[in-house]
Amino acid sequence: MTQYVDIDGGRIAYDETGEGPLVVLSHGMGIDRNVNKHLVPLLVAAGYRVVNTDMRGHGESSMGWASVTGKEAISRTDVANDLIAVIEKLGGEPAILIGHSLSGGSVTIAAAQRPDLVRAVVEINPFTLTQKADLGALLFNARHRGGMIPLMSTMMFKSLGQWLKYLTVAMPSQPADRDEYLAEVKAKLSEPGRMAEFMKTGKSTPADAEAQVPNVTQPTLVIMGGADPDFPSPEAEGQRIVAALPAGLGSLGLVEGTGHYPQFEKAEEVAALVLPFLKENHA
Repeated sequence: MTQYVDIDGGRIAYDETGEGPLVVLSHGMGIDRNVNKHLVPLLVAAGYRVVNTDMRGHGESSMGWASVTGKEAISRTDVANDLIAVIEKLGGEPAILIGHSLSGGSVTIAAAQRPDLVRAVVEINPFTLTQKADLGALLFNARHRGGMIPLMSTMMFKSLGQWLKYLTVAMPSQPADRDEYLAEVKAKLSEPGRMAEFMKTGKSTPADAEAQVPNVTQPTLVIMGGADPDFPSPEAEGQRIVAALPAGLGSLGLVEGTGHYPQFEKAEEVAALVLPFLKENHA
């Protein structure tokens, strides 16, 4: 059942399941919280209170927020502030944050800014560090090229069709309910204003998250899909994030055969990495 937290500027939609220590999830751009629908019950079954949020402008959360950047954008800092507000509105119990893609950078910012509310973070295929275009990879890495062309076309032409093409490529393990979920995404982004909100994510960069990485004091687990088309080498990107964190805080897990959405494609394998991390850091 969808619930809402009203905060300055709008409201964040979420669903809450289970009892125990608090875990808060936040998805990436252009999708909604249902991307976590296979992972959530595994966390609940392990004894956690799981709050699965819709990012601002996405899913069932409200539209038309004012960004801290002062322009029409959805930045990682915006989403970090929303997650902090959600934790506070739900009682202020310290949480472990699980952020995917854009929200991977957001949970990093939240951890750096509010260590009293964040025990640890999990970043799934995160855009936490700034990226440089790799023309060589676009030319010679078919996996990377296959994802980047529809992704760039989505942003250039504001094309829902190209976005759905990207999502198909970005879930290479072809989970049984992929097409059903993509139909849900198409329907949601066809609602008035939703595609425009999605486009606001492209007006921000990970620079704000990268600036906060040295300030993180909590354990951080980075999980990468081994076949993620967003990066020339997903493993190398994960290692780059771990190396940027203060020494000893970061660890890396790979889910082979999955793309940018391992929590949807192979939730059991993601849970096998996440649950020991939660148990260790949510005491």
